[in-house]
Amino acid sequence: MTSEVEQPTAMSEALGYEQARDELIEVVRRLEAGGTTLEESLALWERGEELAEVCRRRLDGARARLDAALAEEADPEDGASGADGGGA
Repeated sequence: MTSEVEQPTAMSEALGYEQARDELIEVVRRLEAGGTTLEESLALWERGEELAEVCRRRLDGARARLDAALAEEADPEDGASGADGGGA
């Protein structure tokens, strides 16, 4: 059962936000339910930390994309040059 928990970081980074979040929820449930050995609990905790980091990075990336889109929309020079380019 421990082998399910110990996955390389590269595999975690390949997860999408929803996948990482769902797995993190399952890790938390297993930890809260108890009944695991100390080693299993530590492995679950480490996996949870890794998954939380993946989620944080995905959310930070989404926030950066939104900020960039909003900044582009709010920049009047970009809008004006686009209108000039389309009319010429």
